[in-house]
Amino acid sequence: MSAAAAQPATASARASRMIEIGALDKRFASRSGEPVIALSGVDLSVADGEFVSVVGPSGCGKTTLLRILAGLERPTGGTVAIAGQPVHGPRDDVSVVFQAATLLPWYNVLENVLLPAGLKGDVSEAATARAHDLLKLVDLADFGRKYPFELSGGMQQRVAICRALIRNPKILLMDEPFGALDAMTRETMNVELMRWCSLEKKTVLFITHSIPEAVLLGDRVVVMSPRPGRISRILDVDIPRPRDLKTLALPRFGALCDEVRTVFGAESANARDL
Repeated sequence: MSAAAAQPATASARASRMIEIGALDKRFASRSGEPVIALSGVDLSVADGEFVSVVGPSGCGKTTLLRILAGLERPTGGTVAIAGQPVHGPRDDVSVVFQAATLLPWYNVLENVLLPAGLKGDVSEAATARAHDLLKLVDLADFGRKYPFELSGGMQQRVAICRALIRNPKILLMDEPFGALDAMTRETMNVELMRWCSLEKKTVLFITHSIPEAVLLGDRVVVMSPRPGRISRILDVDIPRPRDLKTLALPRFGALCDEVRTVFGAESANARDL
């Protein structure tokens, strides 16, 4: 095949990459003046519509990676691009969901969901209709006039996810969004998140400390090393969708979780030997 004939396929492949990270480094200055290396040589591509889980030990740079993608931190070195454009700051097509729902207590549920649209001057009927549709999607259609203190932790996080989706972003960055929830609520939210992402067709980067959560949710699992954060391994999750809580009992699910733990064990042993 000629180079000219191959070019369209190459262009198509590039267009399908929603997130591209190349040789990413991030250093912070400590109080003593010594540099703290948070991330080192991170390379990662995420396809349009892909759900990628990122798992790693505390302090390995997972949240720093997410903040760089969100435009909230600048890298020390390397490249970061979204939809083919370099990231220089926050973008309208990228939304973030943090571990704490951070809802405004003086706003009701509907007003909290509409907050990002309101900040952009979009108080249209279409925005309000989208907010109602999102609340219906997460089974909170009857809670629009309730206030955050009237909701459970899981319900508050559902509102936070609706708020992140209100302006129809291309990418959803999620930083341990269910980490503060009890185990049963967390499992329910995992299943619901898969359903919402399937309907909304978003590209998702999901940070977690939980290996089972990473495997259940992800199309791929990125395993990061202890600091300085590097990508130790990327595992394809070859378990068909849709998935549910019964997936947790599958032998293949257990094998993938064990594979991630093996990577962690090897990295911990290497860290002790340094």
